[in-house]
Amino acid sequence: MDLVVEEIVARCQEALNEDTPVLAVRDVVSGIVSDGRGLEHALGPVSRGGITTLHKAADLTVLHVAWTPGISLYPHDHRMWAVIGMYGGQEDNAFFRRVPGGLERAGGRELPAGEVLVLGDDAIHSVANSRKDFAVALHVYGGDFFSVARSEWDLETYEERPRDLERTQRLFDEANARWLESTEGA
Repeated sequence: MDLVVEEIVARCQEALNEDTPVLAVRDVVSGIVSDGRGLEHALGPVSRGGITTLHKAADLTVLHVAWTPGISLYPHDHRMWAVIGMYGGQEDNAFFRRVPGGLERAGGRELPAGEVLVLGDDAIHSVANSRKDFAVALHVYGGDFFSVARSEWDLETYEERPRDLERTQRLFDEANARWLESTEGA
């Protein structure tokens, strides 16, 4: 049976009824990304980086995220738990913690295809794709990703500011333009 978006969302919604929803969603996402080809078939091929909303509700958001080669996203928080399941490429995460006057680095993790990362509601991370192929993932959040006031930090100064999704979209647009330019002559 082919995987479809509605089935992905339904499995995640069902996991919200478990005693520990974030761990139940982790298990669901882990099973889904273990079949990268099936997920790619359900979500379609990727030729541009960006964020596509598959489901949005007060208790659950499911996104398809494609990180363009060369993109680097500044530190940000979600203020809700998140489960990130990679099904192609690799996402490089740097973690941070709040300190007086900004942030300090607190480790990192490479997340290759087939692996899942769980982030708590207080996590602060940045994401980069230093590879030469798209990093594609299923992102599941324990709330409405778009309605919660969140923060982002300048990548160099670590100055905190309100999260700006338009700025994020511009980063994707710029990375997509660079990628397209670099591949046109290839």
